Amino acid sequence: MPVDYVATMIGSAPSATESAKAHSEAGSELKGQTIPAVGVPNGMTQWTPQTRATETKCIAPFYYNDNKFQGFRGTHWLNGSCVQDYGSVTVMPLSGELITNPEKRASIFSHEKEQSTPEHYSVWLQDHQINAEVTALARTAMMRFRFDSGEESFIIIEPNSDEGEGFVEVLRERGEIVGYNPVHRIYQGSGQPAGISGYFVIKFDKKFMQSGVWLGDTITPMGRILTGKGNREKLGAYVGFGDEKQVITARIGTSFTSIEGARANLEKELGTKTFEAVRKSSREAWNEALGKVEVAGSENDKALFYSALYRTKLSPRLFSDVDGSYPSFAGGTPLQKADGFDYYCDFSMWDSFRAAMPLGIILEPKRAGDMVQSLVKKAEQGGWMPIFPCWNHYTAAMVGDHGMSVIADAYAKNVRNFDVNSAYNFLRKNAFEVNTNVKSYEAGQGRRAQKSYLQYGYIPLEDSVWQAFHKREQVSRTLEYAYDDFCLSTFAASLGKTEDADQLRSRALNYRNVIDPSTGYARGRYADGRWIADFDPFAKRASFITEGSPAQYTWFVPQDIAGLQKIMGGKAGFAAKLDTLFEQGYYWHGNEPNHQIAYLYAFAGQPWKTQQWTRTIMRSEYDTSVGGLSGNEDGGQMSAWLAFSMMGFYPVAPGTDQYVLGSPVFEEVSIETGKNRKFTVKAKGVSDNARYIQSATLNGKPFTRTYVTHGELLKGGTLVLQMGDKPNKQWGAQDTDMPFSLSKH
Repeated sequence: MPVDYVATMIGSAPSATESAKAHSEAGSELKGQTIPAVGVPNGMTQWTPQTRATETKCIAPFYYNDNKFQGFRGTHWLNGSCVQDYGSVTVMPLSGELITNPEKRASIFSHEKEQSTPEHYSVWLQDHQINAEVTALARTAMMRFRFDSGEESFIIIEPNSDEGEGFVEVLRERGEIVGYNPVHRIYQGSGQPAGISGYFVIKFDKKFMQSGVWLGDTITPMGRILTGKGNREKLGAYVGFGDEKQVITARIGTSFTSIEGARANLEKELGTKTFEAVRKSSREAWNEALGKVEVAGSENDKALFYSALYRTKLSPRLFSDVDGSYPSFAGGTPLQKADGFDYYCDFSMWDSFRAAMPLGIILEPKRAGDMVQSLVKKAEQGGWMPIFPCWNHYTAAMVGDHGMSVIADAYAKNVRNFDVNSAYNFLRKNAFEVNTNVKSYEAGQGRRAQKSYLQYGYIPLEDSVWQAFHKREQVSRTLEYAYDDFCLSTFAASLGKTEDADQLRSRALNYRNVIDPSTGYARGRYADGRWIADFDPFAKRASFITEGSPAQYTWFVPQDIAGLQKIMGGKAGFAAKLDTLFEQGYYWHGNEPNHQIAYLYAFAGQPWKTQQWTRTIMRSEYDTSVGGLSGNEDGGQMSAWLAFSMMGFYPVAPGTDQYVLGSPVFEEVSIETGKNRKFTVKAKGVSDNARYIQSATLNGKPFTRTYVTHGELLKGGTLVLQMGDKPNKQWGAQDTDMPFSLSKH
């Protein structure tokens, strides 16, 4: 079964790759920032062992190298990120003395006495002599605790409010603990209430022998209700079940709407299912999702691939209850109803537009459409299309405006289960209007630096963006807006909006305004047209570039690689610059702006170098160890790159229907692309040495293109690649074989 290959701990320890050590700046960049999440694909709440008791930015709930278990956390951590957890709750079993402080109550645990799968996690808590396990569905979980010591059995419940604003209530007559944890924003409106809370209902299968609440170190036996006063004190509830050896089971419902919503989710989703039945349902959900791709290859490669696929399915997260209720975007009230779709949030858009969202379009088109409809509803409720929506709110966390890419890509690939006209109107508003409302602009609504982008065709160095997390990075913003404008142009053209399409297509060439023809590299520019002096394209960081070097960002022109080549003096100069990046160690796979670069040789008549370098990256930047990611996972993007690349193709320019071919790892990959339809890639004779395509056929006919289309995937069929250990420099080298570029078409 595919789920049996998943190693949930990959990326939960610091990266062991050389490139991460060479290119990372912040300590968090060296970490995958993943957690061993238990639940179902794209579930509302995931459950993880907790080793860090905080919702502080950039601190994940779990790190592999920690050795103390503080409880099971119902988490809304954005997988692999450097943001915050929010609205979470932790459940911890204890034996003997009642200790509430998370560090003091924690138990030593060993990875040797631990089982971790996508559907189940169990661990032996040495200090308390308890076996603790959890399994989960989309909005609910079950925990089972076997108390072996014969001492008093306690269970602690803690809403993880760093601000000390949590709420708990003990409902003894119902055998329940209920509560909530208010959510606060980071980035825009940092520290302000987000207007929502994470709600929970926990129902136990045995009668309480004792119970109470606690605030800091003060325990109140028989206390029933406690609301934090915002003094940054920890608080929670506890229950005791007597001093016999026993097994206690807890059923948990979660929601973002209310305690009643959490209880309804618990009753409808979990019902009277046994622990084993819930575990079986979760396992089946993972097998169905992962099983959409069948691979034939080594056992280690299957583990690498299915573990990556698992990590692409942890976000965006389901946000609506079983009855469709969800809190309004950017405020929380009133409650909305998702009619005919599931509402999702936590879109790590700057990362996931590249490959994680496109992968979902292939494997889960209905869910991809629901995600797009969720973005549309956010725009309708908030007034602007969000750019990086997290914790059900606007943020200006990263540069770009990549809702345009995600939505245009879905439409181009025949996903239509969303309000197309509303989507277009709000995307158009982002692209053509400047948000002049100071308050809402500060809150994250509207494109950053849009006024100067429209005025100059680029963002000059004088225009710093104080109302954003990344406050300068003018060249990166310009490059990304040019690509986003291209995506919207394709959407506009498809809808017959010719005037918009023409204008946006012209703006898609704005990248030319920040590529210096004298160097061929992306370079900061002043409003009067002067280029910044003292320029080093290989400097690890530059103020006008986002999280990387000018040399790395130069290649972010996915819509017009042919045009970029002209600035660089043609295909030969372009390929030579790529060679410099790779051969001299300037490529950094651990951050997303680099992800399409290895595939760009295919645009220059040298696809064999794409085959060479994608295979090298796969083998040097990923493995199945706990440090097997070379940078932050970032909402599934690091793993989506790997999943696509192992299958043998990659979406260089989402918004077009093309996938550029690389070097598949597997002898055979079969992708479910519709009912009774599969697209199969056969790589004959493939190995790490035999990584080069010698010849190809598609459905039995000779094939020399370096890309396949989404339509070809949907239709089903077989692409056969004959592989060899030496490059065939003729295959795919003609202009007619190369992928789309705006300047060519």
